[in-house]
Amino acid sequence: MVKDQEVERIAKKLDKMVHKKNTDGALDLLQELKNMTMSLETLQSTRIGMSVNAVRKQSSDEEVQTLAKSLIKTWKKLLDGSEGKSEEKKKVGSPLQSSSSKDSPGSSDTSKPETPKTPTTPINPKFTTFPPVPVTTDSVRTKCKVLLVSALQTDGDYQTIGVDCEHLAAQIEDYILPEFKSTDMKYKSRLRSRISNLKDQKNPDLRRNVLCGNIPPDRIANMTAEVCDQS
Repeated sequence: MVKDQEVERIAKKLDKMVHKKNTDGALDLLQELKNMTMSLETLQSTRIGMSVNAVRKQSSDEEVQTLAKSLIKTWKKLLDGSEGKSEEKKKVGSPLQSSSSKDSPGSSDTSKPETPKTPTTPINPKFTTFPPVPVTTDSVRTKCKVLLVSALQTDGDYQTIGVDCEHLAAQIEDYILPEFKSTDMKYKSRLRSRISNLKDQKNPDLRRNVLCGNIPPDRIANMTAEVCDQS
């Protein structure tokens, strides 16, 4: 099995190429990756998929683009096929259904709206150790979470990294609400600002850092717009 250090070495070289906007030599590095037997743990710990995807977007070499797409497609199957991943998404995405079906089969989904179950088979601890997603019937908060999910899914990096954007968006919103204590104009302004920052095509590193966990939900929720632009 491939060692994480080897993959991290290649990831750093690819990142440096993207930073310098010069992808000469990228094909050789991608060929190295193609010949490696990649594990789910290595993909998640090194975030090599994000580096390869960045090179794909940066390079004008059709051969580099094709090989990068092939690698990403192969790794995505590994992420999607990991045991328990689909169950985790269902539990996080539908907390009401999860709790009602386990506690009392056949009961109404609204019987226990405040006690969603925590996923029991976490695949990536970085994104599954959060508290359970709070259930709310507030239409404003629900709409804001939907918009946050859409912002986090910009460019599709979340698929390569293997992140549950619904869960992550709920955590970010849950850190914003206590500051304003209501869904007033200041609350909406903060959400609009975060959504705009996360979708900013000129600053993709901010969104990627949030998806990878380098910037935790509480920090992105409370960062000033100026700091977001610099990230």
